[in-house]
Amino acid sequence: MPKVLVAATPAAGHHAPLLRIAGHLAASGHEVVFLGGARFAAEVRVAGPEFRALPPEADFDDRDFTARFPERAQVPAGPAQTMWDVMHVFGDPTPHQHRALKEILAGFPATAVLYDNLFFGGAALSLGAAPDARPTTYSVGISPLGVESRDTAPHVLGLLPPVDDAQRAEYAQIAARMAEHRAPLTAHLRACFTAAGATLPEGPLGRTLTDSADVFLQLTVPGFEYPRSDQPAGVRFVGAIPIPAADGQARPAWWPELERARAAGKRIVVTTQGTLANAELARLVVPTVRALADREDVLVVAATGRPDAAEQFAAALAPAPVPGNAIVAGFVPFAELLPLADVLVTNGGYGGTQAALAHGVPVVVAGDSEDKPEVAARVEWTGTGVNLRTADPSDAALRTAVDTVLDTSAHRERAAALAKEYAAHDALARIEELVGGTGTH
Repeated sequence: MPKVLVAATPAAGHHAPLLRIAGHLAASGHEVVFLGGARFAAEVRVAGPEFRALPPEADFDDRDFTARFPERAQVPAGPAQTMWDVMHVFGDPTPHQHRALKEILAGFPATAVLYDNLFFGGAALSLGAAPDARPTTYSVGISPLGVESRDTAPHVLGLLPPVDDAQRAEYAQIAARMAEHRAPLTAHLRACFTAAGATLPEGPLGRTLTDSADVFLQLTVPGFEYPRSDQPAGVRFVGAIPIPAADGQARPAWWPELERARAAGKRIVVTTQGTLANAELARLVVPTVRALADREDVLVVAATGRPDAAEQFAAALAPAPVPGNAIVAGFVPFAELLPLADVLVTNGGYGGTQAALAHGVPVVVAGDSEDKPEVAARVEWTGTGVNLRTADPSDAALRTAVDTVLDTSAHRERAAALAKEYAAHDALARIEELVGGTGTH
């Protein structure tokens, strides 16, 4: 079995899929070393791989970005904050990540190195030596594919693909302005790669970074990504990594209420802001509960991801009480919950949105940070839900969106069709096949 080095940016949305991959490879008999954030050490060891901590210069606790990146709070959400993140959250650690990879490889001669697509130390490793002088590298796409193309809109804006030549020309002008605006970002990343002993090639940044790895493993199915006639040859759509089941854990105390509601024919609406963007529940989760408070035919499960869910919710709704048709929960077993859901109201996390669609659950998306506008645009493009185009929807907009999904068949049918495509892909098995050398690179 090959030796495999897996590396992840120390943020939950990056760490979780890479650890699922590393754990699967370890369970299959591969010797695996996992390089990641110190706060995840125990979790990694339980999963099976050997753990190595990132150097302090490349480590941070994503539960408190302000502590590590106080300047970020001053940058408005949207493209400006995304550019800042790429420069400083992901770019600045590049030489330190690269050094850590090289140090591990000096004593652990891995044949394959896997890293999330924003772990730029991995890209520096790929670019810093010829393929025959280093391990085979695999970049793992944990966010929507950001490859610039004549067939898509400029990335991060959440725009749908062009429909005619006039719109292609319009998008080309937007892309040119964005490239000019991003000149400081490109220069900054080039300096980061130079500090790591690698040269970032000229050309569109998204395509360059995608091409840097020997193989780019995109964690989705083709049906959830825009087709590109000029797609890089190294891209492989391997499917989405499924949410792990809560094996051996007792179901929440409210589960019987959910089952009774389902048996009575009520529709189940699940709403969540993920595990990190849940500091302000009043942005999406609370408005969803409030918008549907008078609906006797609906049960709303508010998955807050917070241990203090009840207190936070009561404070946010005050003076009104929590509606009788709502369950306010902290952490929920999504693998068991989604098969019972009729719609997911989400801020647009890539993994969570795909988990719903893999279960045939249509979605209502409201998000404006990181890659969320791009996720929402793909939901709109696939017809699998409603894109609210804001992270702060009104109660009326939420109610209308949920009613649209519940009361018309088109979104459910599209989600069901896409679920079949997800079911035909086994991401972990395909990645193991590629890493093991039996698949076609």
